[in-house]
Amino acid sequence: MNFKSFLLVVCFTTLGFSQQKEITLWPDGVPGSIQNDAYEESVTYDVLEVVRGVSKVSQPTLTPFLADSSIANGTAVIICPGGGYTHLAINKEGCKVAKWLNTLGISAFVLKYRMPTDETMTDKTVGPLQDAQEAMRMVRKNAKRYNIDASKIGILGFSAGGHLASTLSTHFNDKVYEHDASISARPDFSVLVYPVISMKDGVTHAGSKRNLLGENPSEERINQYSNALQIHNTTPPTFLVHATDDTVVPVENSLEYYNTLKQYDVPAELHIYENGGHGFGLGVSGTNANWPNDLKQWFLAHDLVKKDEVYLFSYFVGNGEDGLHFAYSEDGYKWESLRNGASYLTPEVGKDKLMRDPCIIKGGDGKYHMVWTVSWTDKGIGYASSDDLVKWSTQQFIPVMGKMEGTRNTWAPEITYDDATGVYMIYWASTIEGKFPETKSKKENGYNHRMYYTTTKDFKTFTDTKLLYEPGFNVIDSSIYTWEDKFIMFLKDETVEPEQKNIKMAFSDNLEGPYSQASNPISGDYWAEGPTAIRIEGKWIVYFDKYKNHAYGAVASSDLKNWEDISDQVSFPEGLRHGTVIKVPRSMLKNLK
Repeated sequence: MNFKSFLLVVCFTTLGFSQQKEITLWPDGVPGSIQNDAYEESVTYDVLEVVRGVSKVSQPTLTPFLADSSIANGTAVIICPGGGYTHLAINKEGCKVAKWLNTLGISAFVLKYRMPTDETMTDKTVGPLQDAQEAMRMVRKNAKRYNIDASKIGILGFSAGGHLASTLSTHFNDKVYEHDASISARPDFSVLVYPVISMKDGVTHAGSKRNLLGENPSEERINQYSNALQIHNTTPPTFLVHATDDTVVPVENSLEYYNTLKQYDVPAELHIYENGGHGFGLGVSGTNANWPNDLKQWFLAHDLVKKDEVYLFSYFVGNGEDGLHFAYSEDGYKWESLRNGASYLTPEVGKDKLMRDPCIIKGGDGKYHMVWTVSWTDKGIGYASSDDLVKWSTQQFIPVMGKMEGTRNTWAPEITYDDATGVYMIYWASTIEGKFPETKSKKENGYNHRMYYTTTKDFKTFTDTKLLYEPGFNVIDSSIYTWEDKFIMFLKDETVEPEQKNIKMAFSDNLEGPYSQASNPISGDYWAEGPTAIRIEGKWIVYFDKYKNHAYGAVASSDLKNWEDISDQVSFPEGLRHGTVIKVPRSMLKNLK
């Protein structure tokens, strides 16, 4: 390796994550190449001696920037830097972009493609396309090795690199060299940033056209590489970026490509910024600096990156004696236990030192607050807080029913935070002997619950305990959520005679009530308890413990009126008992793992 090549590798090594050295794209020889020892690759540097660009490329390479395994999502992107087909802006439109993609969990591969020239190629026009096709086939062939999904490999190009990316997107089936026909060169998606699209005068970038097609190309050749004319219904979904004031590559290039994609019903999104000129890379200033975030949203919409948040389920197992457990989900349907089901917090307070029914919310102070059932027969609950769900404050016992004579139990506490008032309401189910005799049954030890509550702003001082909900039946396991200007209570009708044991709803204009009459059951013909709810993609999903079936179930609704049982669509770790579901940042999931 000569000194300049060494510095190029240093550039990649410095800027990327978990990347490897350059991979020779054509180890058995470049197709259609002409040996020319005088044509030597050249590297330019910025004032800090960091590689800026590469020119006179005749030996193409591919450099992997692999996403960290803890956030990798299986998506990969091959990056084609721009440079008018004379050089490659390898740093700004290559290494830096790869580094940014890695933060999204996307593995990137920077393509150092050949500069089209008659000095080293028998047909310079197809040279870059050969490199792009082979790069796509190489990455797809080695998908397992790189821990990527072979069906989620895209192409991203800037300027002339955008022309190459759009060429691959429209000419992926062109037979430009001998290859393994079983491996497709079609990108699964394209990202084109201020791309050269047309080779027609008045729209094209004259330098890119001349360097690729020569001084006097035929009309046929011009049309062939005016890629908007080559779009078909198998052209991949495309995200385009351009600035109105681009005087180097006119915005009409992106407009032509976008309009033709529309004609063929190919999914496409176009972002045109008022200013930015040409060559703004990941964004310089003004609105053009937003395009990476716009692209991230497009990736999310096309299931190419994972959401910044994941769903976390706090739960207990057995009798709750070993403490707090977590499961997580990317979609709210498939749930996996964390740390192989190990406990994150051992219970230390209460008569029986249990940690049943753990309820966790994120409060207005940014902390996570948790309450839980400490005993079958105690008059209080457990409380702790945490910044990261790993390290917890000293556990407290809060005697919420301490002044209530005849209290038999304090079960399934939950917390709801009211943004408008800055107040936390803690609520739970208790049986007080002699209360509500009209609904008392001799079965199930004569328990006859109602919902009680207290409020606090600091978890140090608490208001006097009050009755929260008296629906005219034995009620337990309430869970309250805000929606628009209402509060929704999901609750369990605990009536045993005549048997109910199902989930219902009630509504209120205020957190502390009064709450409406309970609705008809939203759960099915099975015993259900411990409801916890969350909105996912416009739907309410209510999870609950089908405790007689020793399984977890769920129902879903878009309007809180019509409910669909989706129990057959959800899966939970074996032995999971009810708790609560919340959203947490993906970075927190990494720490929990």
